[in-house]
Amino acid sequence: MSSAIIQLLVLAGIAVFLILRLRSVLGTREGFEKPPVSMPDPAARRNSDRHGFEVIEGGVDTDITDHVPDGSEAAKALAAMKLAEPGFAVGEFLHGARGAYEMILMAFEKGTLDEVNPFLAPDIRDSFAEVVKLREDQGLTVDASFVGVREVVLKDATYDRETGEAELTVKFVGELISVVRNKAGDVIEGNPDQIRRQRDVWTFARRMGVDDPNWQLVATGE
Repeated sequence: MSSAIIQLLVLAGIAVFLILRLRSVLGTREGFEKPPVSMPDPAARRNSDRHGFEVIEGGVDTDITDHVPDGSEAAKALAAMKLAEPGFAVGEFLHGARGAYEMILMAFEKGTLDEVNPFLAPDIRDSFAEVVKLREDQGLTVDASFVGVREVVLKDATYDRETGEAELTVKFVGELISVVRNKAGDVIEGNPDQIRRQRDVWTFARRMGVDDPNWQLVATGE
């Protein structure tokens, strides 16, 4: 046997040995297999997410749509108010309006309007003061205690872009105990043991973007 054939046989034997050794370590692969799984690249994942879920800037403002219908004139007015004064929030306004309602209503009942003068437009202040004076002239006194507010609902909103004047109309449903007494102390109206429910629709106004943060009561109704 020639030396060349012997070398080929030796090399073939080495090749068979290596194949058997690799099978014992790695196993065998048969048919069509899935490609190896690799960890995703974070940057590529972010790019994929952008394609799958498009981020829409300037979407629905729930601070507005929670209180008035989306696309309504009131919603457009509220959006304009926010453009004029970025710190303005409808939810915060209604929270403040709730407190103002209690404060103004009780000042009117008790005849202590001086405490709330900054929050009353001149004609509203004069109207309230006239009623308080009439009670005093007749010798009537009011005993009142505030129970709470059951409902606060934004009814309307308007905004004048030229003047910056904003008006927000709010419906309140409040509960209080109130009695009117004559000079002798007799109850002539109300019941000291009964809670009275009162409904009011008030309109507050303010110029947006100015330093004075106070809203003024400019109209009342039911």
